Amino acid sequence: MEGEVVSAIADVARAAGVSKATASRALSGRGYVSPDTRDRVVRAAADMGFVVSSNAASLVTGQSRNVGVVIPHLDRWFFTQVLEGIESALIAAGYDLTLYRLSADADQRRRVFDYFLVRKRVDAVIAVGIALTPNEVSMLVSLGKPIVGVGGEISGIATLSIDDVAASRVATEHVIAQGHRRIMHLGGENDEQADFRVLAHRLEGFRAALAEAGLGYVDDFRTTVFSIPGGFEAGLEVLADPATRPSAIVAGCDEIAIGVIVAARQLGIRIPEELSVVGIDDHELAAMFGLTTVRQEPVAQGALAVTIALDELAEPVGSDTPVPVLVPVELRLRASTAPPPASTIESGPI
Repeated sequence: MEGEVVSAIADVARAAGVSKATASRALSGRGYVSPDTRDRVVRAAADMGFVVSSNAASLVTGQSRNVGVVIPHLDRWFFTQVLEGIESALIAAGYDLTLYRLSADADQRRRVFDYFLVRKRVDAVIAVGIALTPNEVSMLVSLGKPIVGVGGEISGIATLSIDDVAASRVATEHVIAQGHRRIMHLGGENDEQADFRVLAHRLEGFRAALAEAGLGYVDDFRTTVFSIPGGFEAGLEVLADPATRPSAIVAGCDEIAIGVIVAARQLGIRIPEELSVVGIDDHELAAMFGLTTVRQEPVAQGALAVTIALDELAEPVGSDTPVPVLVPVELRLRASTAPPPASTIESGPI
């Protein structure tokens, strides 16, 4: 098949009076070709019934115009949003996407990376929420494949992420500034820890804000599943007893926060008059629930990852050490937070 494509390109090149490389650029749209030359090549190809394919350019340039994306989850908001940004940016740039979902199985992970290396079917790799090992990084770099990480810092490659500690601090400092003292954090379960320990970092930011405000740590944290049902179940538990109920909940993500809001409504607890809730992410449902949250933009992160990868593909940086990019976050104030009732202020920290 490859021989047939090369032969066809050669025939088109001869008919148009140009080199095979020029014919390939003209037909693929990759690289500069003068308008007159492009028209001549296209007319020659049309006269010969030649249909351009992505293989034509790859045979000459050695590139597949395909980017591999490795990702651990396909059913969670952050990952699907990043993937949406990646896909849109690649389509706009004329690239295909090959998606690999990595499980916790070491053999499966090894096979995926060996496939990248042996088959050479991708020009670049974007890893979402996965901490690549030094060996995986060196293997891909040795083949000249740009690598970009999304979700945390990876030594030796370009990465972008939010500061999860800082994001949680911002959320917690907001309710502290409103006067809340009985504050609880609902975060993810330990066995759900991602490679970059996002859940632990958000708990760290929460507790750092409490410590700076001089607030206690007694019963300040509960684990739950990182989902709306998880937030609902945890909310029913921690809000059931008025004597121990917090006046504010800082959720590890918006999905947990939304579940808490639903639980509060079921228990007849008014938000924000009796309970303030703040999340992290600015999930697509956050505005509908009036949720105050720390906004990040995973779609934009995915698009930026593509820009970095394709820029590196066009002009390799060589031995320069990539500088990690911290994506800014923003507190979005809505209706789910307000100063606490006077009774909770008087009772002090829980």
